[in-house]
Amino acid sequence: MWQWLTEKIEFPPLHTADADGILALGGDLSSERLILAYNSGIFPWFNDDEPVVWWSPPERFVIFPEKLNISKTMRQVLRKKIFKVTFDKNFPLIIKNCQQQNREGQEGTWITQDMQDAYNLLHKKGVAHSVEVWQDDQIVGGLYGLIIGGVFCGESMFAHRSNASKAGFITLVKTLQNYGLALIDCQTYTQHLGSLGAEMIQRDEFVKILNQEKTKKLLPENWGDLVQAEFV
Repeated sequence: MWQWLTEKIEFPPLHTADADGILALGGDLSSERLILAYNSGIFPWFNDDEPVVWWSPPERFVIFPEKLNISKTMRQVLRKKIFKVTFDKNFPLIIKNCQQQNREGQEGTWITQDMQDAYNLLHKKGVAHSVEVWQDDQIVGGLYGLIIGGVFCGESMFAHRSNASKAGFITLVKTLQNYGLALIDCQTYTQHLGSLGAEMIQRDEFVKILNQEKTKKLLPENWGDLVQAEFV
């Protein structure tokens, strides 16, 4: 059963989470606590009128880079360079657009102002990163997340044009795969990511991979220096 956190930067054992995956309530969104959470297989997800809710679901929705599914349509989009993709060019704008994205069946947003402030700070520390998707010199899609060694923890994405977020996500995955990335954590099921090859694995398997990968240093702090994957 979940617990209330104190000011001490720690979390209860993952096996104490309830059946839905709620592990703990309360605490704060300090960089220290957030980094410990992601290194432990935990993430925050809550509404603006709630205390911070910390999750470690019994199953985790993930993509192994080598299993990424790129449809014929998306291969054509990538080859024709319909979109331009960049990394870490405007993190605050990407997280703000993710906050404003309307999502079917979802009222309000979990990306509160406090969340934005916390992840903007993680970006400045080189832990959180953004992907920008451009068309006609305008950002039309993107996503953000955290890098924990050889695991990328995706947080949210948005698109103002069809296929924009897919183009950004596929470019990110293939680029990070070239640097040795082992896993992309998508947290919970979405049809959108399922179409790209995401699958459910047990929490124990996820944590095992995370523990093997989290101490690796594969990428620079500034992702603007990454060499992007080519699609031919």
